[in-house]
Amino acid sequence: MPGLEPFPPASPIPGFANLTIQADNHHNGDAVSPNAMLLDQPEEHIVEPNGTESEDVAIINPDSMETDVVLATDFEAMKDQVLAPLAEEPRILEDVVFTWEVEGWRSMGKKERGPIFEAGGYPWRILLFPHGNNVMDQCSIYLEHGFDTNSVPDNWSCCVQFALVLWNPNDPSLFFHHSAHHRFTKEESDWGFTRFLESRKMFNVVWESADRPLVENDTANITAYVRVVEDETGVLWHNFNNYDSKKETGYVGLKNQGATCYLNSLLQSLYFTNAFRKAIYSIPTEQEENMNNSAYTLQRLFYQLQTSNVAVSTNELTKSFGWETRHIFEQQDVQELSRKLMERMEEKMKGTDLEKVLPMMFSGKIKTYISCINVPYESSRIEDFWDVQLNVSGNVNLLDSFQDYIQVEKLDGENQYFAGDTFKLQDAKKGVIFNSFPDVLHLQLKRFEYDINLDTMMKINDRYEFPEEFDASAYLSKDADRSEPWEYELHGVLVHSGDLNAGHYYAFLKPEKDGWWYKYDDDKVTKATKREVLEENFGGYYKTAGGRPQLNAKKQPIMRPNSAYMLVYIRKSRLDKVLCPVTPADAPEHLQKRFELEHAAREAKRKEREEQHLYLNVKAVTDETFKAHGGVDLTAFDALVDSEPGSYKQYKLLRTASMADLVNEIAADIREDPKRVRLWIMVNRQNKTVRPDQPVMDLRPTVEETYSRATAHRDQALRVWVEIADEVDADGAAVWPTYPGLPNGVVVKNDLILLFLKWFDVDSQCLRGVGHIYFSKEKKVEDLIPVILKKMNWGDRLPSDEKIQLWEEIKPSMIEGLKVKLTLKAAELQDGDIICFQRVRDEKKYKLGLGVERQTSEETVRGLDRYEDARDYYDFLNNKKTVTFHAHPQKCDPQQYPEFDLVLNTRMNYDKLCEKVGEKLNVEPTHLRFYTVNASSNNPRTAVKRGHQTLANILVPAGYGQLNMNQRNDALYFEVLDMSLAELDTKKSIKITWLSEGITKEEQYDVLVAKNGQVEDLIEALVKKAKIPSEEEAGKIRVYETSNHHKFYRELLRDYPVISINEYTSVVAERIPAEDAEAKESSQFISCFHFHGEPSRAHGIPFRFLVKEGEKFSDTKKRLEQRTGIKGKSFEKIKFGVIRRTQFSRPQYLEDDDILWDVASSSDDQLGLDHPDRARTTRNGAGDLFLKG
Repeated sequence: MPGLEPFPPASPIPGFANLTIQADNHHNGDAVSPNAMLLDQPEEHIVEPNGTESEDVAIINPDSMETDVVLATDFEAMKDQVLAPLAEEPRILEDVVFTWEVEGWRSMGKKERGPIFEAGGYPWRILLFPHGNNVMDQCSIYLEHGFDTNSVPDNWSCCVQFALVLWNPNDPSLFFHHSAHHRFTKEESDWGFTRFLESRKMFNVVWESADRPLVENDTANITAYVRVVEDETGVLWHNFNNYDSKKETGYVGLKNQGATCYLNSLLQSLYFTNAFRKAIYSIPTEQEENMNNSAYTLQRLFYQLQTSNVAVSTNELTKSFGWETRHIFEQQDVQELSRKLMERMEEKMKGTDLEKVLPMMFSGKIKTYISCINVPYESSRIEDFWDVQLNVSGNVNLLDSFQDYIQVEKLDGENQYFAGDTFKLQDAKKGVIFNSFPDVLHLQLKRFEYDINLDTMMKINDRYEFPEEFDASAYLSKDADRSEPWEYELHGVLVHSGDLNAGHYYAFLKPEKDGWWYKYDDDKVTKATKREVLEENFGGYYKTAGGRPQLNAKKQPIMRPNSAYMLVYIRKSRLDKVLCPVTPADAPEHLQKRFELEHAAREAKRKEREEQHLYLNVKAVTDETFKAHGGVDLTAFDALVDSEPGSYKQYKLLRTASMADLVNEIAADIREDPKRVRLWIMVNRQNKTVRPDQPVMDLRPTVEETYSRATAHRDQALRVWVEIADEVDADGAAVWPTYPGLPNGVVVKNDLILLFLKWFDVDSQCLRGVGHIYFSKEKKVEDLIPVILKKMNWGDRLPSDEKIQLWEEIKPSMIEGLKVKLTLKAAELQDGDIICFQRVRDEKKYKLGLGVERQTSEETVRGLDRYEDARDYYDFLNNKKTVTFHAHPQKCDPQQYPEFDLVLNTRMNYDKLCEKVGEKLNVEPTHLRFYTVNASSNNPRTAVKRGHQTLANILVPAGYGQLNMNQRNDALYFEVLDMSLAELDTKKSIKITWLSEGITKEEQYDVLVAKNGQVEDLIEALVKKAKIPSEEEAGKIRVYETSNHHKFYRELLRDYPVISINEYTSVVAERIPAEDAEAKESSQFISCFHFHGEPSRAHGIPFRFLVKEGEKFSDTKKRLEQRTGIKGKSFEKIKFGVIRRTQFSRPQYLEDDDILWDVASSSDDQLGLDHPDRARTTRNGAGDLFLKG
């Protein structure tokens, strides 16, 4: 069963009795109790985990009890003991206790049923296997519904918690019980315990420490405690087999592509923010109706969620984002995704009437201030916010977090605030306050924080409560607009289950103002209770029924893995506006029409698939297709139709159509009289060729019958060769050379055989079909030559220094010369064989000088891969491959070298490949380097090493397995080098980022430096590669390394060996700023990096910055603007903060009057620039989240 888990010791495993499974395979090896149960199964019972705790099972020993003994006859006391409170806390509908008095236990049959009793309005009974249900030395007891087999209501279900107590009627202090809970259905009619109790224990003279057995005189009572509970959501204890979300809830889910559950939960949240959905529908996409437009694909996704009956795929949307397979399998941050998606949709709405819709819906205003206590002076800044990040750590609930967010810091004593020249140093209050909240408030709960001791991010699982409703007015400034209440109602809870490295996202949403809550877990949608929405997502530890923490084996509390990560609240006064009705008619008209067309196309394909069994495909080879075919055999039946000039013709007929119908259809297509058309059945020969076998003379059978009679066919289609008669009789009937029909209807065979002729044209280096001939088997092979000369219009004879050479195409890899003096019969030629011929010069006569005139011209046309022999050309055909060559996007100019295709022999080696490509590009072959191609992304992979490997080995490496499955076998990237590959081997390639304008313009270069070189050589190579002014002309250049986390690592000295440069860091080069060059050795520098929201979300190029003693930060910012090259509004939006290692996740943001020299007092302190990553689309690394479309 899905989700099978081990049960605690002494806890039996419940199951049902009517499904056969090999029970021994499911024995619970962790159980130490002698009463450990086997799985139950149809004459055995399947296990369904019920989370039964060990306290649900009790073995009572009266002698060891110091308190009052509970008797099996005290039904109320027993009920309290055996029916423990359920974790789900469902409402109890009815409790029923029923006792079955069992007599003659050992003489009972294999299976016995007790009397029917009623509970919850339904019939029930106890099912007993007194001698075990396919288990030895056990009794098996179950609870089952009491409906007759054929009278169980459709879709019936009942959720029941129950206990089965076996007890001695003579001494009710002796009993044994097991408890479980189960969702009873028509399919799962019973549930219980296959290994209820060992038989030897039941009949022992002494039961535990008592002086009598449990089952005495073959008599015992079985009491069923049945508690019927309310299935409020319709999915309590559901196994979700054949579950239909649309049918049960009216909503559908989203398919998980790999690790896109975080995306699915956010998209569902936005979809059910109806005003947002309507705004997305209103984006004009009619003129940009393509799958690269993320607004259009989001419209399509929302429309499908609204109209589909099954879970919807997000493939179109993620492809429009520009995501590749690797991004699909990387979980990203919901908050970051939400912000970037909003930014992208805002861009799509610019210049339209919708331009302000999203800010009005999702954006509020917050004020950051420093206000003097004793003088009238305040410095403040008002900014927009799209979500609020609230601390979980140290707060017990949402309201505490808001208070924490707006708490005021007092600046006094040594930390007094400088209030300008007028007021000097003053006591002040520093903090933030909200000026307004949006209609839809997104709250990000900071469940992940940096742990300084472990030097990593960790998930905070502390209990943290959030209300269904709250009043946000307490967190607003005094001058905020209070004309409407600032009361908010919970609309969505996005949940993360798991830890930092592995987890799952799902969402609880309330689509309608007064409706149900629903759980959206990828493709599954279910109703949810408020307990599931609230209590179960507060985090913290699991509680027992008594409210105490559940403990693990180490006596530590067991923490819930799931907790709320993002909350969505809607302003109560705007609920109707935000949750406005949205119908499919609100979707763009062009979108609706597109889906109607797509639906019609799918229906047509579906109908075609359903009717496919009624039709048979026919593949036909005609004289015209054969003459256009330049490969082996008569055509390539395995290729797609019309994929090449010599491709077969394809027809589709009802299987019941006659062969005469087929002849008529083919004749009409090729514009011939049906009377002159004859079809030959083509079959697979043992040598894996496909050749005509015999003609179809009787046209009455159906195409299905003809196909079935054809022997050795390996194709799902009927394959035929179409013959056109050269002669007709006086009545217009065809006269066939072979298999002529006699007046009495008998078909006879003469000594003529059907041969196909191919010509290998040495001059044009091609093979082409010439046609077919009939020839007597008794004639010699040399008698074919006059026929060939006539067919080719070469006259009666060839020039004296030429002759015709004949070959038989036995199979693609076997081409043999024909001995001209043999008869066709001796040469073992038969119907359908292929004769290939070519003109060759007679070497004896040629040496005598008879061919001197043509010698020069022939030598001039001889190319790099010219085949003089048909057999060699066939070898080429057998190994040829069309390879596409692309200029490497980073190392070569695609404009200068457009992509091209070459037909190559896969047996050629690396050097020969270089010659062929070099000839095409008109470059030196020694200056070429090739790269394999990633099959999923089409990006370059690794460089191909020069060696003796063939092209086949390059495209399909030896041991082609999992590592190479992602490599294309029909394409290569190339790079035109400045030097030969041999010289390149002495160089080290270094990827370096050149900063030409502060840190705003990044240019990537691959620089080659001698392996024994130094950083100074690297700088010289960069100057040459980037074509920038030298150090003498424009100033010194420095080189430094940055970490993968976008932090400054170290500056490299000019004499540092390049061979020692770290492979796991990034190398950056820049002109040394004038103030840095003039700084003294004792000057203080600070490392700077960029981040967005939290220091752990770093981005961009870090740098070092000169700190000046006593300089106000207002002046420092002017130097920072010049240093970074970030100008205007972009620079004004940056918030600057000092990041300390001891408080990494809490930046100390700087005001204009702060002095960086004083605030950043430790050498470990860093300066952080807090702003969005505007250059994200240019850095699509593995960990970067980006949206392109």
